[in-house]
Amino acid sequence: MNTQIITKLKINKPTNEVFEAIVDPEKIGNFWFSSSSKRWEQNMTITLRYDEYNAEGSINVIEIKDNKKIVFSWGEEGQETIVTITLNEVDTNTTIEVIESGLKEDDPEVVAKMIGQKEGWVYTLTCLKAYLENGINSLRASIIH
Repeated sequence: MNTQIITKLKINKPTNEVFEAIVDPEKIGNFWFSSSSKRWEQNMTITLRYDEYNAEGSINVIEIKDNKKIVFSWGEEGQETIVTITLNEVDTNTTIEVIESGLKEDDPEVVAKMIGQKEGWVYTLTCLKAYLENGINSLRASIIH
């Protein structure tokens, strides 16, 4: 079974604006986490916080190619996944692709986890699109569990 989660979305902004929205701690709070401990750079551990859920977690940035690619790992020890975000610019628009891999095929909850991660990425990218294209920053953290 292929346990990769792939999510793609078109954002009507250039790649440098999409890239900065993700890696800049001043901007990420407009669409995703409440805060990021510092600017995302290769070989750094970043602390991400959701104030609304009183939750905090860390990511390990594996690779950064400015305006092109971000790769990080996250998750509980022994359950980490790898997230690869690729940005492609066409005519000042960006296609953003998120691939999350590493979910364990033999995990009895793997299908539920895959659905949850896919839902999360669709939601995050939708919030990113709303923020960058229309200045809407009130969608993030609106899902009620």
